[in-house]
Amino acid sequence: MVKKLDKTNVMRILDQKEINYNYYYFDHKTLNIFDVANSYGQDLAMVFKTLVTSGRSKVHYVFMVPVEKELDLKKAAKVTGEKTLEMIPQKELLPLTGYVHGGCSPIGMKKQFKTFIDHIAVNSETIYFSGGRVGCQVQLALSDLQKIIPVTPANITREV
Repeated sequence: MVKKLDKTNVMRILDQKEINYNYYYFDHKTLNIFDVANSYGQDLAMVFKTLVTSGRSKVHYVFMVPVEKELDLKKAAKVTGEKTLEMIPQKELLPLTGYVHGGCSPIGMKKQFKTFIDHIAVNSETIYFSGGRVGCQVQLALSDLQKIIPVTPANITREV
């Protein structure tokens, strides 16, 4: 189920900043994130996906949302001060961020965008999110993530 691979850019950045973290590799072709979280005993509410949006102003924003929830675009727009937000097309993700769909991490993007995380993250000792490659997750404290990039907790989700 788990195989060791080379370190990702996310891990290199965390190492460079001397941030403690754990990492998990999984076979993304046979397992989905829900299976992986259950196999490691992870609380799904603390496993985050990274989503990239664009506002009417053409400014991009990053949102970290628990995998069991959906981004509420109206709430997200409100916290950014935009009138509306929309998800960027998948084909724009790699050129914009340097990451592919399913491997997008808030750490190490080509450009640092204003980033928000669902407020539930402040209630947990650690959070999990993409390690910058499909099939890789990192685990660290929200406070440690905030040492690397500015991340603002906000009420940005709705139940699926």
